[in-house]
Amino acid sequence: MFNFFAKEENRQGTAFYLTGSDCNHIKNVLRMKKGDNILVSCDGKSHLCSLTELGQDFAVAEIIEENFQDTELPVKIYLFQGLPKGEKTELIIQKAVELGVHKLIPVEMNRCVVKLDEKKKKAKTARWQAIAESAAKQSKRTLVPEIKEPVSYNEAIRKASDLDLFLVPYESKKGMEDTKEALSLIKKNTSVGILIGPEGGFEESEVEKALSAGGKIISLGRRILRTETAAITAVGLCMLYTEMNLNGEDDD
Repeated sequence: MFNFFAKEENRQGTAFYLTGSDCNHIKNVLRMKKGDNILVSCDGKSHLCSLTELGQDFAVAEIIEENFQDTELPVKIYLFQGLPKGEKTELIIQKAVELGVHKLIPVEMNRCVVKLDEKKKKAKTARWQAIAESAAKQSKRTLVPEIKEPVSYNEAIRKASDLDLFLVPYESKKGMEDTKEALSLIKKNTSVGILIGPEGGFEESEVEKALSAGGKIISLGRRILRTETAAITAVGLCMLYTEMNLNGEDDD
């Protein structure tokens, strides 16, 4: 079933009015008809709807069942990603959104090759946000994760230190034991930050700064991972732990 996002202002009574690219997609790409069912996500809630009218530039989706499904994780994962080269950021955003990340913050780090001026930051962020929305639709998320403009390393550390848990995938003396211990700290409704280095990895001073801010070193295994693989693996670990251990847990 196809998923679309709407704002509360697009709702009139028990129906959503979809316009613009969503209407075009429904009519001309998917070639849907009256009576076909779709999902409409609004304000973090997913509604099962039936198409009741297809106008020239709008589609009406009547709600059949409110709060039809909840695909969001019971924790909020914030991915702090060292800016990689080329199109790797787009891949990371797409996969992180599919895995359930709440927010992604690109980070300018010492070994980042990519350097963006303010104009490029805005243009890149707009494109990244569009990729996040597309991935959220595909994976039937009930909200579109926010992609922030790139921030400095110090700003990233400040933001990460305010979260309930701050994870730093890096060389770990205790191996996967550190990872197990860190994952066990994830509880329902907590916020989890994950800091991933760029292609060249972290500088020692950056790791020290992260540890001083409360970061916990974890391992992603005995192999050396590319930055995009590390990001996807780290978010995937948190997602799997959460799905397996917390979805049946009562609110604190």
